[in-house]
Amino acid sequence: MEVDKVVCLPRLSRVAVCGGTHGNELSGVYLVRELLKEEKKVREKKEEDEQEQPVSVLMVLGNPWATQQCRRFVNTDLNRCFTHAALNGPLSDMAPYEMIRSRELNAILGPKGSPEAVDLVCDLHNTTANMGLCLIAYSDCDWICLHIFRHLQRKMPDIPMRYIHFDVSKKESYSLDSVGKHGFAMEIGPQPHGVVRSNIYTAMKSGVQHTLDWVRFFNSGTIFEGGFVDVFTMVKHIDYPRDSETRNIAAAIHPQLQDRDFCLLRPEDPLFQTFSGETLRYKGKEPLYPFFINECAYYEKGIAVSLARKRRVMIPAVRVQTEQEQEQQANEQGFASEEEE
Repeated sequence: MEVDKVVCLPRLSRVAVCGGTHGNELSGVYLVRELLKEEKKVREKKEEDEQEQPVSVLMVLGNPWATQQCRRFVNTDLNRCFTHAALNGPLSDMAPYEMIRSRELNAILGPKGSPEAVDLVCDLHNTTANMGLCLIAYSDCDWICLHIFRHLQRKMPDIPMRYIHFDVSKKESYSLDSVGKHGFAMEIGPQPHGVVRSNIYTAMKSGVQHTLDWVRFFNSGTIFEGGFVDVFTMVKHIDYPRDSETRNIAAAIHPQLQDRDFCLLRPEDPLFQTFSGETLRYKGKEPLYPFFINECAYYEKGIAVSLARKRRVMIPAVRVQTEQEQEQQANEQGFASEEEE
């Protein structure tokens, strides 16, 4: 990659901010409700400013039934219902509520993978793990998401912040943020599920505001300089030790590991402590970075901790395409389609 080369990307005209995909992760629930209350004022202000091509911001409550009950989900995890197969396969009369809701959201924000999909989805989540503020995305070369992350790092220097990459194909990507042309989950913790903490809520509110500010700066023609970003690519999950007969967990996260998300875990470091007091050590062959340590919601998924490799990614400078560049790109895509036919 040429360091000085500026990559020109399409305007981000439609942005979605989603909360309550998990109904008991309350920072996003209360933030979306607050944004919905302010929506009319924001719309009136935009009309007064008479901005050209304003950003359309859509606020969405992902799982209203689960939110009403303050539960993660009603029948099944909504944030696993957005794969290509789940959105496009046959749907029976007995389909879980979340499968039906995922198609409703796909119709509102997508369809996934289509030109009609919203330009950017920011899906808001809380974790019980001590992870600070993380952006979780399926790409390590989505320059929009990576530049937003760098912007948040600069604007919120007092909050620990990481970029997590799940190396999953677009077709197999399963979460709500994958419906947009660009998208990420904004995961902030620690916060117990079913609880809202002011400091976590405030960090999420600031993160969303800075994200929307970045989009407006980008659309106005601001050139964002390139640079380096540390990316944590998820490698594997580790389950709790379990009783061979009952399958009940037989150990908890070791005290020396608890709350040390993103601190390097080396071979033979303490990993678990059995309920009889024995220390079980990490048997991996390479040092990796743990995250989602002892996440409450992952007990049902058989995940005690996730492990990632860290590497430094160079991102190029970016700016918005001009109208002429957009027209040229559209013409080139049209010619390409004709040749394929």
